Amino acid sequence: MNQNVTQSLQKKIHRQVLDNGMTVIAVENPAADIISARIFIKAGSRCEPREKAGLSHLVSAVMTKGTDRLSSLEIAEQVESVGASLSTDATPDYYLLSLKTVSADFAPMLQLCHDLLRYPSFPDAEVELEQRLTLQGIRSGLEQPFTIAYDQMRQAMYPDHPYACSILGREETVATLTRADLEAFHRSFFRPDRIVVSLAGRIAPFAATQLIQEVFGPWEAPTTAVHDPQFPPLTSHPRQMLVPQDTQQSIIMVGHLTNSVRGKDPQNPDPSDYAALKLLNTYLGNGLSSRLFVELREIRGLAYDVSAFYPTRLDPGPFVVYMGTAPENTSIAFNCLRSELERLCTTPLSPEELQAAKNKLLGQYALGKQTNAQIAQVFGWYEILGLGIEFDTRFNEEISAISAPIAQEVACRYFKTEPFVSLVGPEAFISQV
Repeated sequence: MNQNVTQSLQKKIHRQVLDNGMTVIAVENPAADIISARIFIKAGSRCEPREKAGLSHLVSAVMTKGTDRLSSLEIAEQVESVGASLSTDATPDYYLLSLKTVSADFAPMLQLCHDLLRYPSFPDAEVELEQRLTLQGIRSGLEQPFTIAYDQMRQAMYPDHPYACSILGREETVATLTRADLEAFHRSFFRPDRIVVSLAGRIAPFAATQLIQEVFGPWEAPTTAVHDPQFPPLTSHPRQMLVPQDTQQSIIMVGHLTNSVRGKDPQNPDPSDYAALKLLNTYLGNGLSSRLFVELREIRGLAYDVSAFYPTRLDPGPFVVYMGTAPENTSIAFNCLRSELERLCTTPLSPEELQAAKNKLLGQYALGKQTNAQIAQVFGWYEILGLGIEFDTRFNEEISAISAPIAQEVACRYFKTEPFVSLVGPEAFISQV
């Protein structure tokens, strides 16, 4: 999908806020007789108290297991009888219900989504089952060196913030969660004025909006306001964390805190640094042609696995480079990762490097909007983040406008400070770093 196709797609977008505060985004795409919907709720793990970490995940896991009039089996039969797909998920910044169905079945499936969101029953047996499965998932992660390394880095970066732990939560918090906790969380955050319904497929935008109005319109928002949680400025100090483990390789992570996707002022979103950081992340660690892969794995032979990641976050997000290497190479591998970040501050990207990174990033971004599900995801995601659907065009424009000096300036803004370092591996080697 090139830039012209993207702009053409945007002209077909209809956005409307219903009387109850719910936002509807509809994109007509008649290529196939399919409608995909993404229903976003401002209710991710950043909304849960630290002593109840894992609550939003448990809500999502149990949400489809019963309503005030349907059992788990009846819900499954209703979805599967028409060949539809329906799933729920919780992320750090939002909750998501995903639906895909043929056009003829969209109306009854949308009604089912309404019932799940508005009248979940949270059966005790299902809560207990998902609780046990979540605890198993947490314990399984404790056996994975990468998970251990990232967990301890997050805890250092976010000492008083929900981003400190994974979406699953912690053993000690998940074990104490109750059905009453799920009901209270649902009662607080699941309300129409915190919901974005984004859909794409073979349906006219007016008809889609009218149908959503018919299904969700009677759901009135409570008169009491619910405000997004406010967190004090992060005051964590970069440090080095070690977890000695008798493993076959060392995991090395080097990370820095960056700004929110919306910039420093959420009331006036300015995500220009975000675009540049996405470009630097692509250059460093995206794919087999990335700088880290070519330099540290192919040329120097240091890495079993090497990459970078920069997840999009409402609050300051982490920019992390990591490597899995033979234990005896731990010290030199760490120095190489530090050097690659420092190089971004001292050496501008060449015209060829800059253009290659832009082509890769924009190409992958375009390929991520091919299906109805992807289209619904992108526009609903931008809306729930507070960036607006216009950010789809703005992101492309900002990436295209990045020059080598701008990329270097942004790198210096975030990577010149002392980094967070997380190491997992044999003690004799990680203690030498």
